Amino acid sequence: MKILIKNAKVLYKNNEVISDCFISLKDDLIEDVFFDKQVITGSYDRVINASGMIALPGLVNAHTHSAMTLLRNYGGDLNLEDWLTQKIFPAEKQLSNTDIYYGTMLAGVEMIRSGTTAFADMYLAPDEMAQAVCELGLRANICQLPIDPEGSEFSPAKEFFKSWHKQKNDRIKPYILVHSAYLYGQKELIKSAVIAKELGTGIHTHLLETKAEYTQGVEKYGMDNALEMDKCGIFDVPVIAAHCVHVTDEIIGLLASRKVSVSHNPTSNLKLGSGIAPVKKMLDAGINVCLGTDGTASNNTLDMFEEMKLAALLQKGVNYDATIMKALDVIKMATENGARALGFDYEYGIIKKGAKADIILIDTNKAHLTPLNDPLEAVVYCATGSDVDTVIADGRILMEKRELKFIDEEKIIYESNKIAKRILKQD
Repeated sequence: MKILIKNAKVLYKNNEVISDCFISLKDDLIEDVFFDKQVITGSYDRVINASGMIALPGLVNAHTHSAMTLLRNYGGDLNLEDWLTQKIFPAEKQLSNTDIYYGTMLAGVEMIRSGTTAFADMYLAPDEMAQAVCELGLRANICQLPIDPEGSEFSPAKEFFKSWHKQKNDRIKPYILVHSAYLYGQKELIKSAVIAKELGTGIHTHLLETKAEYTQGVEKYGMDNALEMDKCGIFDVPVIAAHCVHVTDEIIGLLASRKVSVSHNPTSNLKLGSGIAPVKKMLDAGINVCLGTDGTASNNTLDMFEEMKLAALLQKGVNYDATIMKALDVIKMATENGARALGFDYEYGIIKKGAKADIILIDTNKAHLTPLNDPLEAVVYCATGSDVDTVIADGRILMEKRELKFIDEEKIIYESNKIAKRILKQD
């Protein structure tokens, strides 16, 4: 399919906003970006008038547990350890693979509606998650357990990798699931690293989210969890490390030298009372810092616009410096940096010739976005997910004028409500 987006304000490859742009899409790629409509030739299957809209790369949610949409607004006002052990783990035991499918579909609807076209997911039943992602038209980095929980030699990760690697136009990136160093022992950490190296893939993990995790790591291993992971070979492969709230200068240096991508999750960290990550220090050290929402049980939405605004404001506030996080820096965290963290082997998270055709259009013809003045400021500090008018992923229009094109949203909401009532034993 060939699509022309015309008259848009575009965040272009050199990080400047150019008005009255024309973006030509052919199949799953950006064919070209024009700044003079006179040079446009040929016919198009669809022409989208983006006058009054800002075109951005699709947003990238670099850490979430998508099917936790089924546990939204449940178990609030608890610290992480109590929240997990008293509420989340017991509820998750009730989930079937079909439940995970519908929870992921529900998350996908919310992500499309708020401009996210790719995400890194860590949860149960990854085959069902991958199937949902394909039906939604999105792309995802999905991780699977490295070893059989029952103790056999079977590796779920190897089977998952064989099933999904380079499939569905390469929209699924299989990774290894290492929940954390506090749930994995040394043997499991080493095995995870070995399997990741063997498959030529990466690892998605939680790291130093709370003070308690830091203390427990020192008690368990005689060193903090980041050092133990490095010792076990985890950082020998590409890693998405979620949170990294309680990191010392030494650990920041380690993560930078090992090229670990850090997913900053400001809303979840605040809601669970975990603290505020030293994002500015990590960026200054050269770490690829991206943004994630975490699951909706600890957020409680998947709106990446909320994460961008909060990420910027928190760093300005805790560092007593209003200049410390520019709007462009935060947008890059939510697009280009996130795309790099997910590890897809193609250009993604940027609008330029030859990149993947994942583009969102933000409608600025609204009171809370008027006057526009600085479009990047508007994206970070004014816009919300509900301002996304159109979403294109892999060259396919998933939503236009706020209308979902291929998804039965009503059925997904119905099924999700039914599941939540069952697993939480509600009337």
